[in-house]
Amino acid sequence: MMAMLDTPAFVVTTQVDGHPSGCLVAFATQTSVQPPSFMVGLPLGDPIHEVASKSDNLAVHVLPRSQHALAELFGREPDEQADPFARCAWRGGPLGMPILDDAAAWFVGRTLSRSEVADHVAYLVEPVAVWAPQSSEELLYLSDLDGVDPGQEAPPRLYSGDRSEATRKYGMRFTLDVP
Repeated sequence: MMAMLDTPAFVVTTQVDGHPSGCLVAFATQTSVQPPSFMVGLPLGDPIHEVASKSDNLAVHVLPRSQHALAELFGREPDEQADPFARCAWRGGPLGMPILDDAAAWFVGRTLSRSEVADHVAYLVEPVAVWAPQSSEELLYLSDLDGVDPGQEAPPRLYSGDRSEATRKYGMRFTLDVP
């Protein structure tokens, strides 16, 4: 069932001592409305883990569908990856966090807690600065990134995806029509 779930593609960035770091994340979700909070899972094996463990803040970016290349840039294995910040447009944002210019929306959050969960560290963050435009672009979803592993080895697939012509690594997108 987990392979059937689909979420927007998030890129998390942070920095310490002027050295930015970032990665595509497979695990992210809103955890509370009031007070607002959000959880992201950063892979233990990715360089962002070391940088984020020394930073008090994270920037979480959601990508538009047109930014498949940006997701691939931040979704490469750490040992294959040259500095992604040298290959994309970004700027220093609130609290000194690296902000990706081509994101559909972003927020900077203060880290409230860190908890090791299997091969990831779950960061609970409280948004303190947000940018989201009035018009919404269609977002990039993990299912759109079949060739990209967000910082970890993919688990064995339990669902064959036989209901569609192309098997998608991250499952299918579900939408609910609310009257």
